[in-house]
Amino acid sequence: MIQRRQMIKTAAAVALSAPFVNSNAQQSFTLKFQTFVPASSNIWMRVITPWMKKVETESGGRIKFESYTSMQLGGAPTQLLEQVRDGVVDIAWTLAGYSPGRFPRSEVFELPFFTYDGEGASRAAWEFMTTHAPDELKDVRYLAFHTNGLNILHTKKAVVKSVADLKGMKVRGPSRKSTQMLSSLGAIPVGMPLPQIADALSKGVIEGAIIPWDTAPSAKLDELTTFHTEFAKGAPGFNNNIQFLIMNNEAYQKLPADLQAVINRNSGLELSAYFGRGISDYDPIVRKRVIDNGHTVHVVGKAQTDEFIRMSAPVTDDWVKDMNSKGFDGKKLLDAAKALIQKHRPKS
Repeated sequence: MIQRRQMIKTAAAVALSAPFVNSNAQQSFTLKFQTFVPASSNIWMRVITPWMKKVETESGGRIKFESYTSMQLGGAPTQLLEQVRDGVVDIAWTLAGYSPGRFPRSEVFELPFFTYDGEGASRAAWEFMTTHAPDELKDVRYLAFHTNGLNILHTKKAVVKSVADLKGMKVRGPSRKSTQMLSSLGAIPVGMPLPQIADALSKGVIEGAIIPWDTAPSAKLDELTTFHTEFAKGAPGFNNNIQFLIMNNEAYQKLPADLQAVINRNSGLELSAYFGRGISDYDPIVRKRVIDNGHTVHVVGKAQTDEFIRMSAPVTDDWVKDMNSKGFDGKKLLDAAKALIQKHRPKS
């Protein structure tokens, strides 16, 4: 009898605890995602949104996202890294250039005429940062560290065919290295976040902007500019931008192990490549659209390309010296990044 009563008590205890265990295992988590780009942008619609849907699906709906584009939760684009670090938001996508001096070694991928594409350069950037600058990836969890496609020069009043055409022109640059490059080429560099470009161009604060094809519509450069300057297929572009997808450490730690595994599977080298590829795959679509609308797209010739590269070379030299002054071997870092670019660049 005693044994039977004990069995009944044990069964009751199990029955009472089972719903709690099951409920805990099936708990859902909502992650606040903020970025500065509009909901109509290529990166949001064709890259970030599919990634979020994939994470939600693989989690069985237990991970959900609350999305805030165009900084709807407040703050400035330059504050996104801090917002994630401080837990104001759980996840963000932003540019390294909005945190000047925070990622000095990563700037090697923003040097003039250094990268050839989006996907390969993104693989190289992730590999470089995790092996040569892991200490720069701190305070938050980095899910992707990548580039875009090649930057293009978009101008309002005159086509730029050579270095001489840039002299005295006020041009927006997205990062410290891009503004240094513009200065080395004789332009007057103006640094500003993407959301300010359209207004600055309309008011004459700038006469053009450096930005990849895919992002041009987000800044209305497909409407407000008429001339576009790029380099021949197979040549490196003006420069590139480092971007990243980041997550608050505590938000990640709060996830149970199986949901952490979902995040882990959807981050890292392959996600970085996916971002770089997804961004740059839209480049030819925007390029064709502006041509169809009667715009001028100028492809710089070989001799002029060589001049652009020669005139902007001091920016690379200065970066090497800056790394040396910070206690790193600048030449060694530069060579390592170059080797990774060649390893991952398109072969055709």
